[in-house]
Amino acid sequence: MQQWQHSHDFVSINHKGEQRTRWVLGLTVVTMVAEITAGTLFGSMALLADGWHMGTHAAAFLITLFAYRYARKHTNNPTFSFGTGKVSVLGGFTSAIALGLVALLMLVESLDRLLNPQTIQFNEAILVAVIGLLVNIVSVFLLHGSHHDDHGHHEHSHNHGHSHGHDHNLRAAYFHVLADALTSLLAIVALLFGKYLGYDWLDAIMGMVGAVIITRWAWGLMKQTSPILLDGSIDHEYQQKIVDTLESNADNKVSDIHIWKISADHYAAMISLVTHQPKAANEYKQLLKEFDKLSHLTIEVNPCQTAH
Repeated sequence: MQQWQHSHDFVSINHKGEQRTRWVLGLTVVTMVAEITAGTLFGSMALLADGWHMGTHAAAFLITLFAYRYARKHTNNPTFSFGTGKVSVLGGFTSAIALGLVALLMLVESLDRLLNPQTIQFNEAILVAVIGLLVNIVSVFLLHGSHHDDHGHHEHSHNHGHSHGHDHNLRAAYFHVLADALTSLLAIVALLFGKYLGYDWLDAIMGMVGAVIITRWAWGLMKQTSPILLDGSIDHEYQQKIVDTLESNADNKVSDIHIWKISADHYAAMISLVTHQPKAANEYKQLLKEFDKLSHLTIEVNPCQTAH
């Protein structure tokens, strides 16, 4: 039976990205504690926002690492019909929601600080913010490019093997680090203007600006991951080419076609054909061998019954 069976392992394990996420998690936790403590003592909203932000990012990195571990552990678990390829996508979606919640909290707190200003100890706050920015820059460089790496090259379906490297799980972690760097930079700018020009209100404004930018990143990540989780179809033009290829052979007619993502990079397809000249399913699959986006293909062949 082995020649008729194939793997349902559509997980792409990014070992390099996973290891670097652990390093970034350690850096983030240490800096988070320092910034929240300093922001509370020195009265800086921008610094507190950065510290809170880093706290949620630490949680997001834990989600990233958990998703890698869970996907690897359950790779061959028959409970998952098409494997655990969507686990990393779910991790990315969850982190995107966390990003959005942080942005909302930043916006609310910044508005409160704008309406109810507090005394800021600028020198101490600037020092800690600079340290936070340096840590964030290191983290950005650690994760930059890693979310494009894909070390999980698998042979799928009946004749396809490919590796596109869309790691939404690590991409989410990268956005969290990038958001940290942004809020740290905005905090420094606000504190400098406040110290030398007396624009204390800029501290709260920068918190709002950061919230808006982070919301845009979160929304973009949700738009990328949600169609995959909801079994969104492949683009219409690609699907039509598949239909045209099948129908150009003999008198085949496609009566039903479903194409959906089963991981960040792999599609499954179920196609029903009606024909007067039925052939073995393998022959129809050979017709579609050029469509390398299809990693799992099921063909149903129905003989055409002429009505009397």
